Amino acid sequence: MDKILDDNLAYLGLTQIQKQYDALEKAAATKRLAPAAFFAELVACEVATRRERAAQRRVRAAHFPVIKTLDTFKWSIPTLINRELIQYLFTLKFIDERRNVGLLGKSGVGKTHLLTALGYNACLKGYNVRFESAIAIINNLKNAQTNGSFLRILRNYTAPELLCIDEIGFLPIDQEGGNLLFQVISQRYETGSTAITSNLDYDQWTSVFNNNAAMVSALLDRLLHHCDSILIDGPSVRTGLDEKR
Repeated sequence: MDKILDDNLAYLGLTQIQKQYDALEKAAATKRLAPAAFFAELVACEVATRRERAAQRRVRAAHFPVIKTLDTFKWSIPTLINRELIQYLFTLKFIDERRNVGLLGKSGVGKTHLLTALGYNACLKGYNVRFESAIAIINNLKNAQTNGSFLRILRNYTAPELLCIDEIGFLPIDQEGGNLLFQVISQRYETGSTAITSNLDYDQWTSVFNNNAAMVSALLDRLLHHCDSILIDGPSVRTGLDEKR
C-alpha cells in the first residue's frame, strides 16, 4: 500500500481496511478480481469488524453477570419446558413486536441461563439490552433518588429495546421498591420488551410486594398484556452440575 492511501485510510478511520489491505490485495490478484469486487471485499472487511465491535459494546452495556448461550442449555434436565416456544423467542421477533417474556419455575431449573442467553443473542443481533436483578433495579433507583440522578438511572431501564429482569420473587420488596419497579414496567408498556424470571407464579406475587394487591394487579396488567409465559420444572441443574439457574 502506498503512503498516501495509508494516510487517507488512517484519516478516515478505516483501520481494518488499512490493516488488511495488503493481504486482500494479494488475494484479489490471485483470484483475478475485478476492481469493483476487490473494493467490495475491502468494504465487507471493515463492516464486519465494526459490527463485531458494536456487538461487544452492546454486550458490555447490558451488564450480564456471565455470558450464556442457548447452545449450552441442558435441555435434557427439565421435565417440563416448552422448547419450541423458547427457540421461537430466540428469533427475537417478540422484540420487534414489543412483547414480553416470563420464565417461571423453582430455583435451579435454568431460568437465568435462558434469560441471559436471550439477552446476549439480542445484543449480537443489534438490539440494546439491559440485564439486572429486580432488587438491583430497585436499589439503584432508590439511591438515585438521593443524589439527583433518578431520571438518568430510570432511563437505563426504560430506554433499552429489551430489559431483562432477573429474580422477581426471591427477596421481599417493600412498598417503595414496588412503586419503583412499577414505574419501570409502566413506562416500558408497549414501547419496549421486558423479559423476567420468577420462582413464583404470578398469582403469588402479592406476597412478595408487601401485600400491595392493587399495585401488583396494575403491574401484571401491563406485563402480561402482550406476554409469552413459560413454566419450567424439573430437578435443579446445580445437582452435580455447575450451572447458573
